[in-house]
Amino acid sequence: MAGKNGFITLEEALSLDRDQVRTLHQEYLNAGLVTLLKLLDFDRRFVRAEGVRLWDSEGREYLDFLGGYGSLNTGHNHPRVIAAVEAVRQLPNLLQASLSPLAGALAKNLAAVAPGNLKRSFFCNSGAEAVEGAVKLARIATGRTKLIYTENSFHGKTMGALSVTGRHKYQEPFRPLVAACQVIPYNDLAALEEALHPKDAAAFIVEPIQGEGGINVPAPGYLKEAKRLCAKYGTLFIADEIQTGLGRTGRMFACEHEGVEPDILCLAKSLGGGVMPIGAYIATDAAWKKAYGSLDRALLHTSTFGGNAWACAAAIAALAVIVEEDLPRQAAEKGDYLIKKLGELKATSPLISDVRGRGLLIGVEFAEKKKGFAHKFAFGLLDKLAEEYLGSLVAGELLNRHRVLTAYTLNNPNVIRLEPPLGVGFAEIDYVLGALAEILERNRSFLGLAVSGVKSTLRIRGKAEEKR
Repeated sequence: MAGKNGFITLEEALSLDRDQVRTLHQEYLNAGLVTLLKLLDFDRRFVRAEGVRLWDSEGREYLDFLGGYGSLNTGHNHPRVIAAVEAVRQLPNLLQASLSPLAGALAKNLAAVAPGNLKRSFFCNSGAEAVEGAVKLARIATGRTKLIYTENSFHGKTMGALSVTGRHKYQEPFRPLVAACQVIPYNDLAALEEALHPKDAAAFIVEPIQGEGGINVPAPGYLKEAKRLCAKYGTLFIADEIQTGLGRTGRMFACEHEGVEPDILCLAKSLGGGVMPIGAYIATDAAWKKAYGSLDRALLHTSTFGGNAWACAAAIAALAVIVEEDLPRQAAEKGDYLIKKLGELKATSPLISDVRGRGLLIGVEFAEKKKGFAHKFAFGLLDKLAEEYLGSLVAGELLNRHRVLTAYTLNNPNVIRLEPPLGVGFAEIDYVLGALAEILERNRSFLGLAVSGVKSTLRIRGKAEEKR
């Protein structure tokens, strides 16, 4: 594989087969991830993408209902986003000793669609970086240190973002984390007010809908009352809209379902149109000026690649597509339809325990409702396996038998997310519903699903071996 100087050229990299890609990742990247993806036969090589569709190296076509974990609201390779990047390719992409017209235009456009008085943007490269910047701004603006976050939340895996991410598995190996971070239950206003009462909290950071927690939707009025409580105790309200924002839940931002106006709002994922990495937080003018309004504080928080020309061009185009194609409305209509049909499946399947979500951010939770002789005979082993792998088995069946790409949520592996590009068609939604119905009708238990999944994986691998 290696040529001159031991390097693999771009041309050679594009022509690598599946086994060669596996070998490179096994040797030089994450070997454990290779094992996991190979086990589920998720490591196939995709070579083309457009809209909601993918094609692999064998020429097979797939529907993408994973959507880059919410990064593909505008779909794969939207022509307007690609054209925007192409239009600026002659500009200096990185030029810190200047003021970027594209960054200025993007910030103005974001302020035009953001809720409430959100006005001033900071651009970075990812959602985790947006969270890092937001909590830093909250601390310096308030002069306080405590940060309040919720159980089952996910805000990123860099050190500051991890410190306000509510899962023990991700936090424990890296302790001590950032000090003065307090976790409370999600959707619990009494717990929030108790944490706020000492008046020492800089910020409360919350997802309007918990994505990686399992697509958890709070009770009506929770966000609005949480914002009121934060204002009462002088704490800034940070809405993490990295996954829920830009039309995903049926409004431009999920907090708008309750008319909530955050003090700081975090964005990333679909902001780059699925083409360029870009993150941002948007703050009120008042919060920003308290934090960075003086000359001596203007450079306290910066990013080398934040606001680069290519990323800003992609974001300007992506935002225009979201507005002009009315993707929030499309997400609302298609989401209502999909949730209704999934509810009908739930009523007939012993494996679906819940369906929840809003717009096209939907979670289907799987759990066995009845425990039979096989479970007792295995001394509870099947129960444990079902708790950890049922969602991934359904995702495997959807991919291997029906060519539908999905995945489970990080904090709840028995919830698979349905998070397609917002321009997905009703016919494509019906196909996925039919595929899921077929899987659930054929498999009425975890044991049956496990056997079926193994057979599917072996069948796919056997055909691949025959072709080689």
